[in-house]
Amino acid sequence: MNLVLTVFEIVTPVFLLGALGFFWVRLGFEYRIEFVTRLSMTFAIPCLIFVSLMQSDITPEDLSTVLFASIAGYAFLTIASYVVVKVLRLETRSFLLPLILGNTGNLGLPLAYFAFGDQGLGYALVIFAVSGIYGFTFGVWVVSGGGSLLNVIKEPLVGATVIGALFLWQGWETPLVLTRTLDLIGQMGIPLMLITLGVAVARLRPANLGLALWLSVLRVILWVGIAWGTAHLFGLSSVAFGVLVLQLSTPMAVTSYMLAEKYGADSERVAGLVVVSTVLAIISLPITLAFLI
Repeated sequence: MNLVLTVFEIVTPVFLLGALGFFWVRLGFEYRIEFVTRLSMTFAIPCLIFVSLMQSDITPEDLSTVLFASIAGYAFLTIASYVVVKVLRLETRSFLLPLILGNTGNLGLPLAYFAFGDQGLGYALVIFAVSGIYGFTFGVWVVSGGGSLLNVIKEPLVGATVIGALFLWQGWETPLVLTRTLDLIGQMGIPLMLITLGVAVARLRPANLGLALWLSVLRVILWVGIAWGTAHLFGLSSVAFGVLVLQLSTPMAVTSYMLAEKYGADSERVAGLVVVSTVLAIISLPITLAFLI
């Protein structure tokens, strides 16, 4: 009973904030998702990443281990996704990226924080940064036929991760007034991302939900297994282990739909994958957390 209550306390705030965004749009209220997303990704999340890394108790050695484990994890997920796409004879441009990329930002960050505290958030931010870089390079290349390294360099979250890691490594601290300002800005990040996720799901127009359901179930089973094996392979500590498994097994990212829409892939099918996998996460994530905490 205590375990069930603990998992319930972790996942409930996440899904309630997502539901807030979902019903806000369904009730006809305005929500400028492009503005909020830009505000989050340009200011709030980079500030959250920087302050969290700078103030983290994580050792540079543990941080580097999680970094390499997450890179390896995404390599394994890419191979598995490619095999699934080819075996099922699906279109690579439309299906490969959604299978690889999970919602490590909107869902992964708050879940890691609520389940594992500040240390878990620090690890989750590293994995989130790896996911973002991968999505804007390899992901764009898959969907459009060409990615740009310049786009990655221009992403504020990349710079925040590098600078935050440098401050952590050197033991530096910004002046207190600046730290409090950055921390206050960063506190906007997680609530905004969760509400925006609900808004995005409410606005999606999914197609072919039968295929989406089977792919989502298959993905949950395979991805948890791959993440678990990767965490064992790198000998991660209990908190890092839990965060890696949690982040790599999050439902398909809304970013995949946005890229499909932008570059002319089958965006309606991708929308179906995002919606179904997100709904399925209401069941799969609490079960996964029950084995991790």
